[in-house]
Amino acid sequence: MSPIIQIKGLTKTYDSGFQALKSVDLDIQRGEIFALLGPNGAGKTTLISIVCGIVRPSSGVVLVDGADNLKDYRTARAHIGLVPQELHTDSFETVWATVRHSRGLFGKAPDDAFIEGVLRDLSLLDKKNNKIISLSGGMKRRVMIAKALAHEPSILFLDEPTAGVDVELRRDMWALVERLRDRGVTIILTTHYIDEAEELADRIGVISRGQIILVEGKARLMEKLGKRELSLQLAAPLALIPSALADYQLQLSDDGLTLTYSFDARSGGASIGELMRQLAACQIDFRDLQTHQSSLEDIFVTLVSER
Repeated sequence: MSPIIQIKGLTKTYDSGFQALKSVDLDIQRGEIFALLGPNGAGKTTLISIVCGIVRPSSGVVLVDGADNLKDYRTARAHIGLVPQELHTDSFETVWATVRHSRGLFGKAPDDAFIEGVLRDLSLLDKKNNKIISLSGGMKRRVMIAKALAHEPSILFLDEPTAGVDVELRRDMWALVERLRDRGVTIILTTHYIDEAEELADRIGVISRGQIILVEGKARLMEKLGKRELSLQLAAPLALIPSALADYQLQLSDDGLTLTYSFDARSGGASIGELMRQLAACQIDFRDLQTHQSSLEDIFVTLVSER
């Protein structure tokens, strides 16, 4: 099955000379949740804006379900729902009117039952006659999602969808994203919340300074780059690490009471066993131990800082 979005050689240079994207190649698979991570100014929003036809690229090609988004803009754009980072909607319209109007913009026949279902999924049905100006920030963001879903897109872009909303609403939105994926909607998510990507994504892309520096399945990424740490609380202070333990590159705390061992998550089991035997041979006793698995945030920070 071909990817639902194919991006080839995409560049964007603004009139100021700033190069926001540098020869980006990226495929998004049908039905996946793809998280695009990167620091501020990395090019996330520019990339999304080009794919959605809002910004024109300097060079390169974007195919949306086979349609060139420049040569066949209407067909390509009809596949896409976009929830931008900024809240843009008519404050004096009712929720019902603004969502229903969005469906008509894409040439879809009126379908009040479908609109009602979208509002119900987003816990907005009881607010359908409210003017948008009267809603909380979290409810306004739900309205933006409803507008993006009104024309039944097969692809949904969520640009920082939970920025500035409370924890409960974030969890509600996570549940909604998973339901949409279960229905076959492809979701591209940009976020500053690493736990959001860790919770939702099937694959993760990292962009830095306009370039994609990594694309990997979440589980595979954690397996390849994840590190584990073993911290040993010693029974008595240790002045120096014995030379017999030099191969383990252990770190000794200033007070001599904690030994820390960092190891590859894939092969740590065997080396830990050998380390324990070496500690016993060196007559080093410990009273407690703890392990720590690298989070996606640890990996992201490492990748970007190395770049």
